[in-house]
Amino acid sequence: MTTTLKFPRIVLVTGASQGIGHAIASTFLSHGDIVIGCAFSSPEKAPHAQKLQEQYPEHFFYYSVDMTQTASIASFISEVESRFGRLDVLVSNAGKNVFKGIDCELEDWHHNLDLNLRSHWYIAKCCRPMLEKSRGVILVMTSNHAFSTMPGCAPYNITKRALLSLVQSLTIEWGPAIRTVGIAPGFIDTAGNQVWFDSHNDGEVARQETIRKHPVGRIGTPEEVGELYLYLASPVAGFIAGTTIVMDGGRSALMQD
Repeated sequence: MTTTLKFPRIVLVTGASQGIGHAIASTFLSHGDIVIGCAFSSPEKAPHAQKLQEQYPEHFFYYSVDMTQTASIASFISEVESRFGRLDVLVSNAGKNVFKGIDCELEDWHHNLDLNLRSHWYIAKCCRPMLEKSRGVILVMTSNHAFSTMPGCAPYNITKRALLSLVQSLTIEWGPAIRTVGIAPGFIDTAGNQVWFDSHNDGEVARQETIRKHPVGRIGTPEEVGELYLYLASPVAGFIAGTTIVMDGGRSALMQD
């Protein structure tokens, strides 16, 4: 399936207040698209989003949305349709590192499922009518934890694995009107990953040990992820669908550490 490229496209990016989501939003904006960003944080507590609004006052719009609540998602998408009239690209990026271990509490399990799995399915469902009209694209953020993981990273990795099947089902059941692709980054230099490094006795030592496990000799940047999303949303990627692309600097190619 190919997609007719319209400029400016209307692009929705969840989890756009920081990290990878912010970089994805910035990338689409820099190429002339209109970006609707959302995250849990209110505008007053989202300085990166505020900066994008200042830099792109006519092209970036930010909303506070609780992605664990289906009513909030439905209300948000209704507002998007009313205000913008169409949607060309859905970047379903919202998520959180719920690293509690397999013996996690029930509350952690449900929070992980609601945010890291159900929200992706439900926002896609809400956006489907607009995306069908535009013959749009859904890009789902998963993780290299979907393929192999580490001790203590459950239940996060479990939902990330489930997103591989979500990408397949969306492609099979909604194509050819909507094209869906998953992206599975590895270690990306974000504040969230820095929290993981800092959870060790020596955060810098943990960082350097992690870098040594990457054949490319470094960890990734949010901007690189943004550029991959931009490519996958374009017509030249029109034959890529129903699959999840791993972006981890060769980390998963190693049989052992």
